[in-house]
Amino acid sequence: MSAPEDFDELYTDELKDLWSANDQMNRVVKKLTSKASDAKLEEMLEKSHGGIEKHTAILKELISAAGEKTTKEHCKGMEGLVAEATKHCIEEAPKEGPLLDAVIIAQFQRMTHYGIAGFGTAAAYAEALGKKDDAKKLNQATKEIYGGDEYMTQLSKTVNADAEDA
Repeated sequence: MSAPEDFDELYTDELKDLWSANDQMNRVVKKLTSKASDAKLEEMLEKSHGGIEKHTAILKELISAAGEKTTKEHCKGMEGLVAEATKHCIEEAPKEGPLLDAVIIAQFQRMTHYGIAGFGTAAAYAEALGKKDDAKKLNQATKEIYGGDEYMTQLSKTVNADAEDA
């Protein structure tokens, strides 16, 4: 990706980066879902697949509406987060059970925080550009991602207590 030449390009570059981030996160979350032992965690991870896909569809729609080629830019930030999640939850993971569930939640939240920051930034760019409909969609996605993060924070209290007792 070359340096953006104007604010519109900065905005669409952010959308393309988020598309890549979502695709990468969705692939690893699918792998993590089968490793979760806590039923609520497994359910949340399964639910997140649909949310990630929904948000990706919004990104594609906004990129297309901006008159841009509907392609993604590889997100190196999420690449690192996915590598960490893979390392800690798959390659060098604790055995199944509450300890692994605690690690999965931590890694999921790290990736989710990237999404909150990215979607929030894209929404701010859309607002600055006067793209009110775009901003509304991006702010709604940010709110949904944040809601998932909050749920995981609450779930971690139980999972962490179980991991400590294990």
